[in-house]
Amino acid sequence: MKCVLFYHAFTSCWNNGNAHFLRGYARELHALGHEVIVFEPVDGWSRLNAIRESGSQALQDTAQLFPGISIRRYDASLDFDEALDGADLVVVHEWNSPDVIKQIGDKRAHGAPFTLLFHDTHHRAVTAPDELALFDLDDFDGVLAFGEVLRLIYAKLGWADRAYTWHEAADVALYRPLPRIERSEDLVWIGNWGDGERSAELNEFLVEPVAELNVRASVYGVRYSQDALRTIQAAGIRYGGWLPAHWAPVAFAGARATVHVPRGPYVRSLPGIPTIRVFEALACGIPLVSAPWSDAEGLFPDGAYLKAANRAEMSCALRAVLGDRDLSAAMVETGLRTIRERHTCRHRAQQLVGIVEAIRSSNGSSQHQRYIGASA
Repeated sequence: MKCVLFYHAFTSCWNNGNAHFLRGYARELHALGHEVIVFEPVDGWSRLNAIRESGSQALQDTAQLFPGISIRRYDASLDFDEALDGADLVVVHEWNSPDVIKQIGDKRAHGAPFTLLFHDTHHRAVTAPDELALFDLDDFDGVLAFGEVLRLIYAKLGWADRAYTWHEAADVALYRPLPRIERSEDLVWIGNWGDGERSAELNEFLVEPVAELNVRASVYGVRYSQDALRTIQAAGIRYGGWLPAHWAPVAFAGARATVHVPRGPYVRSLPGIPTIRVFEALACGIPLVSAPWSDAEGLFPDGAYLKAANRAEMSCALRAVLGDRDLSAAMVETGLRTIRERHTCRHRAQQLVGIVEAIRSSNGSSQHQRYIGASA
């Protein structure tokens, strides 16, 4: 297939966790023998902020990680007829502008033969349905929803036979154990502080346990306010700034544990959907302790990570992981096996090919095909 993918950003992961999975499944589509062309806007906010913070070299490094994938930047002058010429599959991510979504949908409505899919990886369908309403999806062939609860929302909107559960996964070509790197820190956390939507959770499940245990810890990410920086520094946590996604495996390899602190909207409104960091941390072979979230779809077996319901439980779990080598080793083994058997970008690329084949063969059939992470 000729696969044409429209992303908000591919070369930049600045405040853009979606890029991790989008890059990974694009890589695997190419590895499966498909032609892959990626379009990203030249003025995307993630790309411009990455250049502003670290210069263009970081983005050049990223592009070199994906040989064989054609990356094309575009502006308002993009000729969509030319961009979509010969495409068999077109995937449009939900961080594209409503205008781009509409123009691509119009091409499909006027007879373009490609299969057109909308990829939703956000909570706005629940928390900001007015924003979702700006997207004209009438001419799309289907929706890829990154969790079953989100698929059900689309089903209620009339997409029952065309909505597919398609979870994120680990790009194991990048995210893998690096045993030669010395574990010189006790804990690392990679994530963005953001606009305060999880400040309380970060304090409870990251900052306070680190201060209580007096462990060596580092955090990486962007959008840390001055108050946030003062808070983590007061706890003795080192702030490492923005860490491009392809450098994260080195940070994981250098620490003995990490934590998962999901944002409130996902915990409250989208149970069953972890952050991408759960897949990536387990793929890197680092023990993980998670703040509360509901694994409603059974993505991970018992033993893949530890759960903590509050600050005290987080401190206790981290103390156990850092002090018990057998426990730590068992968690690593279970986590790695789970990722390799169920949650790699190769699995998702194969599932995507299956979804496209099902859409083409169904020819309007109402039979819903559900993919939740089982091996294709």
